[in-house]
Amino acid sequence: MNYPESTLYIVGNSKSQQNNPITQLYGQFMMGFLVDSQTGNIIEVESNAILALTNKFIEDFFIGKNMVSDFESIRNNIIGCYLGSSQKAILVAFKDAQKKYLDFKSGKPIEL
Repeated sequence: MNYPESTLYIVGNSKSQQNNPITQLYGQFMMGFLVDSQTGNIIEVESNAILALTNKFIEDFFIGKNMVSDFESIRNNIIGCYLGSSQKAILVAFKDAQKKYLDFKSGKPIEL
């Protein structure tokens, strides 16, 4: 395993606009997060965005940030810098992943 045992893989799901190529190809928008379960820090992130450049750009919003405490900063950066039709889908997918992380930390069942 290339990651510490404390690493979680969390998938956040959302819907994108109907005219978005991601919706046409995959039906939904997904983001996978590798997160340190102890600290909540995001190690890696990837989405099912069609363009590789989109994934690289999205990475900069999340890598090194915290799943819980950095939400507003991440949100503001996405709103201010990401001017694509998946903007809202990115935020919703992150919130979905964040909820799963918080449920995990509190011992609640996680809705997959």
